[in-house]
Amino acid sequence: MVGGHLEVERKFDVDGSFTPPTADELAGVPGVASVDDPVEHLLQAGYVDTPDLRLFSARVTMRRRTGGTDAGWHVKLPAGAGARRELHAPLGGSVRKPPAELLAPVTGLLRGASVGPIATLNTRRLVTVLRDADGRALAELADDTVTATVLASGTEQPLEVQTWREVEVELVDGDESLLEAVGTLLTAVGAGPSPRASKLGRAIASRTRDTERNPEEAEGGGPRAADVVLAAVRDQVTALQTADVAMRLDQPDAVHQVRVACRRLRSIFSSFRRVLDRAATDPLREELSWVAGELSAARDDEVALSHLRELVAAEPVEQVLGPVAARLQQAQLRTALAGRERALETLSEARYLRLLDDLYALLAAPRLSDRADRRAHPVLRAAVRKAARRLDARLERVDATDGPEKDEAVHEVRKAGKRLRYTAEVARADLGRPAKKLVKVSKKVQQALGDRQDTVVTRKQCRQLAIAADAAGENAYTYGRLQALEEERADEAWATFEALEPRLHAALTAVTRKH
Repeated sequence: MVGGHLEVERKFDVDGSFTPPTADELAGVPGVASVDDPVEHLLQAGYVDTPDLRLFSARVTMRRRTGGTDAGWHVKLPAGAGARRELHAPLGGSVRKPPAELLAPVTGLLRGASVGPIATLNTRRLVTVLRDADGRALAELADDTVTATVLASGTEQPLEVQTWREVEVELVDGDESLLEAVGTLLTAVGAGPSPRASKLGRAIASRTRDTERNPEEAEGGGPRAADVVLAAVRDQVTALQTADVAMRLDQPDAVHQVRVACRRLRSIFSSFRRVLDRAATDPLREELSWVAGELSAARDDEVALSHLRELVAAEPVEQVLGPVAARLQQAQLRTALAGRERALETLSEARYLRLLDDLYALLAAPRLSDRADRRAHPVLRAAVRKAARRLDARLERVDATDGPEKDEAVHEVRKAGKRLRYTAEVARADLGRPAKKLVKVSKKVQQALGDRQDTVVTRKQCRQLAIAADAAGENAYTYGRLQALEEERADEAWATFEALEPRLHAALTAVTRKH
């Protein structure tokens, strides 16, 4: 059975002569009332990864540890803001093969590759527990002497052996202020913040050094268009993989984040066809569209039902006739369950894992087009200009349509607005303040258009719910009222967009004019 917790810690490098703070010094930290005597643990951890270190590249570590109070298999995942999510399972009978339940969350990171031993770390740990006045453990201070044996790639033969000492402070029931205070004390007595997030990172530094591609300078100075665009692709592939893990762990908003990463990648590939060879990127765009499409319907319905539940909760009692709240709740639960099942099925398909492989292959060996070696600045500005023309064309279609077709025309405007925003985000660092302003107003435009598009889904839900309620002999009045409220929201959202248009065009002019 898998358990887990959020790990918040700080690491410090120290030399062999380092003397830790005394018990009295630690007890002087605000909030600390007493300090336990140090307790010694002898730990052995065998780390596993793929031969090309796919887990480590995603800032994930997987190990089998014996000794101490938490013997077992552990996988540590990034959780943002200096924290890591740690999952653990019992030792089991296998020394080399991790439990399936720990491999499942990192399926998308492994992409079908097998894991094997890469390093063994033996640690002599002295643990000092810091407690409050009630005896509650606030934090643990660990003084570690580490001997790391790095294994040759694809074998279990020792490649190199290293020894070092480090100190960790990990929160138990304390807060960030305690962590900072203990860190300040450690720094005062000679410790230095560690630049590495894990012991494994220090151990295998020789295997990971100099793996990043060095950006080239374009003729005439400045970054090449290829390097700017590839950096944006790399960021979004990382975002996709992060959201993939979060979704497999059933984290909030993960499905949405997978879809956003897919949309951003598709936008980059579309906007920069003159930088990345479209013979390589067009198939990727199709597959990214497939992933987003598989995740879209259920997620959109779930969001719509959640919004309708909020509306009902805010309505006067006399306007809610029949079991409206219960029907909405049941519909949302069914939709959420179906959506999660469909999402997990999609992410488990070989087609999806091949897409991830293809994205990484593109980054490893980019296929570039005719403008790839040019200075980034004019290429980025041209891409923003093209995205703006696309948006203008979609707006003209809205003005030329009416009735049911107008919703689809507005949806196309929304998609064009997203592409403009995502293109401006790629250009932001190079084009400077004007691009930053464009990104800012584009976000507001996207929000307004998104609110209007949301009402297309909510209005459809209102009609379906009313039909179902009527068939069950319930009063359908409230669903009609909800639909009217959503029609009003659609009009308000469009009015907000129209009010933003002058700011949007002013920001576009500032970005696209030649300097």
